[in-house]
Amino acid sequence: MVRIIGCTKSEINFATKSLLRGNLVAFPTETVYGLGADAQNADAVSKIYHVKGRPTDHPLIVHLSSTKKLSTWTKNLPEYSLKLASAFWPGPMTLILPRSNIVQDFLTGAQDNVAIRVPSHPVALALLTEFELQGGLGIVGPSANKFGKVSPTTANDVVVELSLNLKQQDLIIDGGTSKVGLESTIINCLGIRPEIVRPGAVTPLMIEELLGITLVSNASQHSYSIRVPGMMKSHYSPSAKVFITGEPKKGDGFIAIAEIPTPIGVIRLASPKNNIEFASILYESLRLADSKKLERVVVVPPKGDDIAIAIRDRLSRCSYKE
Repeated sequence: MVRIIGCTKSEINFATKSLLRGNLVAFPTETVYGLGADAQNADAVSKIYHVKGRPTDHPLIVHLSSTKKLSTWTKNLPEYSLKLASAFWPGPMTLILPRSNIVQDFLTGAQDNVAIRVPSHPVALALLTEFELQGGLGIVGPSANKFGKVSPTTANDVVVELSLNLKQQDLIIDGGTSKVGLESTIINCLGIRPEIVRPGAVTPLMIEELLGITLVSNASQHSYSIRVPGMMKSHYSPSAKVFITGEPKKGDGFIAIAEIPTPIGVIRLASPKNNIEFASILYESLRLADSKKLERVVVVPPKGDDIAIAIRDRLSRCSYKE
């Protein structure tokens, strides 16, 4: 049985040493829980692909403790990427950047770029800082779930998803519930202008105001020449069939903003008061549907140009397609 630990200083030190020995450590971030491995250890990273059932050409995100470590992993950074990093890190944003010579193909899917993030969760930062103090350079941390399934937002979610696949020497750090609840915004910084390729909590409007430019706001309508996490047509999917159109039937699960009433005979799974709360409870609510063994869930997508963009993106990818 995989071991669950807390987040005291001694436990963070223990987890760090385990990572440096080539083991896997699931850890909390402000977005979702990640499945961590030493980003320079090919054998450890291969375990992530095996445990998740993840295609080996699907790139991974390298997590760092601060922007000070960027020069180790990247080169020839455009000026706007540094502005983005300064404004939104630590935080729920990933940048696709030109890779340095230390970056190996097993992290990038053999692409000439690398995905980098500095998370803001205090436990993630403590783990990354200690890892770097003990000689590590970065931790890869894709979501700690089976590939294509609903991302975990608690340590218990990780147990449910991966306990049968993790080894006895692997660890799960319990750092509470992830606050944001959706994966990070991914921004392609390889061209003369940034492109959002996966929406998240760092919104187009926030980026436009920072850089003084206009962005494409709905990445799901566009195709890109680079491969990035979470961009398959079917992704983030529970076992239940998710519908984002039509009326719920008796016995269906139902997720909608609180002001929308629950139809008679329908099982209300969540009633978020606003879009931020909607994002934070979406995956938890989809997991609840599976725990109740529901066959169908109807979700009314939220409106707005804030994190609602990311919610609609995730719902479009997990919704039932005949």
